[in-house]
Amino acid sequence: MTSPLLKKILLPLIGVVVLGGFGWVVTQQGPMAATRITVVTVTNQAISASVFGIGTVEARYNYRIGPTAAGRVQQVLVDVGDSVQAGQTLAIMDAVDLDSRIQAAGLAAERATASIASANAQTKEANARFTLAQHEAQRQQSLAAKSLVSQSSSDARQQDLAVANAAVEASHAAAAVAKKEQQRLQAEQQALRQQQANLTLTASVAGMITSRDAEPGTTLVAGQAVLTLADPQSYWVKARIDQSLALGLQAGQTASITLRSAPQQALPGKLVRIEPLSDSVTEERIVGIAFTPVPAALSSGELAEVTLQTGQKDSALVIPNAAIQQQTGQSGVWKLTPDNSLQFTPVQTGIHSLDGQIEILSGLQADDTIVVYTSSALSADSKIKVVEKL
Repeated sequence: MTSPLLKKILLPLIGVVVLGGFGWVVTQQGPMAATRITVVTVTNQAISASVFGIGTVEARYNYRIGPTAAGRVQQVLVDVGDSVQAGQTLAIMDAVDLDSRIQAAGLAAERATASIASANAQTKEANARFTLAQHEAQRQQSLAAKSLVSQSSSDARQQDLAVANAAVEASHAAAAVAKKEQQRLQAEQQALRQQQANLTLTASVAGMITSRDAEPGTTLVAGQAVLTLADPQSYWVKARIDQSLALGLQAGQTASITLRSAPQQALPGKLVRIEPLSDSVTEERIVGIAFTPVPAALSSGELAEVTLQTGQKDSALVIPNAAIQQQTGQSGVWKLTPDNSLQFTPVQTGIHSLDGQIEILSGLQADDTIVVYTSSALSADSKIKVVEKL
């Protein structure tokens, strides 16, 4: 008796429940369900444009200290990490035979000095002989004019005068040659002394030794480094910035630097260099950001994050960057009309902020309501449902 009754009551009820559930699924979760969206109101507020990059701490000025001529390292007096003062002796090169060459050049210069003295003495003697020959030639010429001596005798005295004159000229030439030789030897001696002075390698500035490239006994060619000295006051961050965000970069813009070793502390900085060549592979620009001021105990090679402020407006129409969509090649947003329908509105954008905000230059007004996130792609005919979050 009970079974037929149940069939008459329960089966239709189950059918209604199933149909109802199917309808709910179709209208709420299936293809006929409304697209869930989150919206935001366009506001007028301040916005700061910034770009972000990652780089490494480096010394802007590095000094590779080595000999100016080939030689062997005799001593290295400092090690990596040592702080040094300007003018401090860092390493000494082996003199080899340099002292002997300086001594030999000095002796040769002394000999040239003696040669000059000898040439000067010869010049005096030649001048005296010339004077005597000149007087005798004049006298013989006068006597020959009076026919008191023969003309041949007068001519002989004239020849003696010419010989004396040639001797004077020869002595002057010898003195000049000796003086030139003396100057050459003195210059050679000075060059050797300068070369000797260069054997002592000193710090050109106060700084820190960052690498030790040669040990005692190592033979180096001219220009090869024994040590590398970094100027700590020139520490900066060499960072890479996305090319698409680098348009507004200008030297002098303020920056914030965060070291990986101190992520809670933001250090002030300033953009001091924008390199003209970009990395074509990574599509990044390379920039240099100086610390202002340079903090103590920086570690060269440490990773750092930099944020550059490229622009700021105290009042601008601002929306979330996520609201920008592309429709038929145009950038725009989905705006909610007063009748709660969708309208794609092209917009012109301005500066971006690192917190995901973007300036709207045209296309929207304050208090407009726009779509930020959607559960699926939108069209002007989409059935929508505004929710708090997705």
